[in-house]
Amino acid sequence: MQLTTTSNDNLPLRVGAFETLVEGLDYAARGATGFNFFSERGKPSLSLTYREIRERALDLALRFSASRLGRGARVAMIAETRPEFMVAFFACQYAGLVPVPLPLSVNLGGREAYVTRLAAMMKRAHVSAAITSDDLFPMLDEAAGQVGVDCVGTYEDFAALSYAGGEIRPLGKEDPAYIQFSSGSTSLPRGVMVSQRSIMANARGIGQHGLQLRAGDRATSWLPLYHDMGLVGFCLTPAMAQISVDYLATTTFARRPLLWLQTLSERGGTIAFAPTFGYELCLRRAAKVEPGQFDLSRWRVAGIGGEMVRASVLEAFSERFADCGFDGKAFLPSYGLAESTLAISFSRLGEGVKTDTVDLEAAAKRDLALPLHGQGTSQRARTFVRCGTPLPEHRVEIRDTQGRVLPERRIGRVYITGPSLMEGYFRDTAATKKAMPEAGWLDTGDLGYMAEGELVITGRSKDLIIIGGRNIWPQDLEWAVETLDRVRAGDVAAFGVSDGDEGERVVLVVECRLKDASERMLLRREIAAIVQRSSGVACDVVLTRPNTLTFTSSGKLSRAAAKADYLSERISDLDSDAEQEAAYALAVGAE
Repeated sequence: MQLTTTSNDNLPLRVGAFETLVEGLDYAARGATGFNFFSERGKPSLSLTYREIRERALDLALRFSASRLGRGARVAMIAETRPEFMVAFFACQYAGLVPVPLPLSVNLGGREAYVTRLAAMMKRAHVSAAITSDDLFPMLDEAAGQVGVDCVGTYEDFAALSYAGGEIRPLGKEDPAYIQFSSGSTSLPRGVMVSQRSIMANARGIGQHGLQLRAGDRATSWLPLYHDMGLVGFCLTPAMAQISVDYLATTTFARRPLLWLQTLSERGGTIAFAPTFGYELCLRRAAKVEPGQFDLSRWRVAGIGGEMVRASVLEAFSERFADCGFDGKAFLPSYGLAESTLAISFSRLGEGVKTDTVDLEAAAKRDLALPLHGQGTSQRARTFVRCGTPLPEHRVEIRDTQGRVLPERRIGRVYITGPSLMEGYFRDTAATKKAMPEAGWLDTGDLGYMAEGELVITGRSKDLIIIGGRNIWPQDLEWAVETLDRVRAGDVAAFGVSDGDEGERVVLVVECRLKDASERMLLRREIAAIVQRSSGVACDVVLTRPNTLTFTSSGKLSRAAAKADYLSERISDLDSDAEQEAAYALAVGAE
């Protein structure tokens, strides 16, 4: 099967220089680039040029409008990595409708919980119609029934509707573009209303400034399209820059992560992004890679985003795949969130990962990021990854709890402003006011500081653990525990629990696969000891069964959900309370 071309010979490259998604797709349709889809074995399964996507979208738009969906009505669609989703998304743009991408049932707690979540999202977005594939229709139909949405069907159902009386009525530059649900790490996700102005400003900033897209670029992605990094970064922005994209399904990557590298190698990919865990998954399978098996020499932008960046993982990836032509300078740390469409800041291209090592005691006690220089210092240190400078026309400020702007290297709440900012949460004035206490500024909920003009993220404010006046970042505890041989990455959640007048205590919930009680007792000792050694605090260790921890639709650990499950006793320990207390006492005594 012939894939779409990498470059358009007779169409000048225009990167985000449009006012609407429709205008951008109309221009891209004049070339030969587009989207390509690959099977579970990494073989090409379908290819659509932007021209073909536009033609199909226009046809479906006529059928949408003929079905009496009023202009501005919301249309829910489960965002699978398949061409029908892209066609339906752009059909809404041409029909004057607002698409609402919904997540797949990944890490959402089983069928019943997934249906409930879909229903809640559709209710929040006040959708008038819902569309999905044959496989997922029963669940979407059930969810729609719970909230009274009766215009529900498969892609084939809507494609079979009459277009008599339908009209093309595209969304304009003053209109909304779509509703993007946030990842919902602490509660039910809220619908971010993304305007045409916001998506075009962000696509322009990403394409022109962050990635500096150019003729010959080709993107490769396994990122879920219901998450902002997948939808904006690897669907809408490439379309607005006439860049071809090669897609693997997210589930395919999870089972066979090396297919990502194989696709990059075989198709000449130059741009691909992943959270840190994506690179880590590849590392886990790296033993199967022969020297020079892949050609990664053309991969010029290896982006990192979506979660806290772990420099050690990226360094190991760079070393392991150097003989495949991978250059560690291709790494591009970034920062963003759905409330700002996607991106806020990027590191400078070609510089790789830049870190900032600070005095952990000063950071923990005084919210001051004092730099440490040189090796072998006796002071306890913490290394963070710099996430670069804000996009043009965007600003970042670090503020204290009273909203006062802090100077460089003072740790506080991260506030942002710029043309990519959301208009607000859809029909949720209270939540919008809380997130945007000052007109035009968003309180991201993240903590960080500025270092030589670059943004450094230290964690989420709601996850911060405070012990004896010290600030402890939960990811530090989790990463320390994950270095143990019998603990897998992603199997650990750390959080603080109020102990009345005694303040907070630290709890480590660890998914455990050990069947022998004595081995579990030894693991408890190891966990408590490494936490004491790395952070100087005692902890309660809870060993629980696999697949207990909750993750958001974007794959992030939800510490808030883990804490709630722990407090409600939905998380149960594999051993008796007495045995756990004995193991904990031994661990503390060992120090």
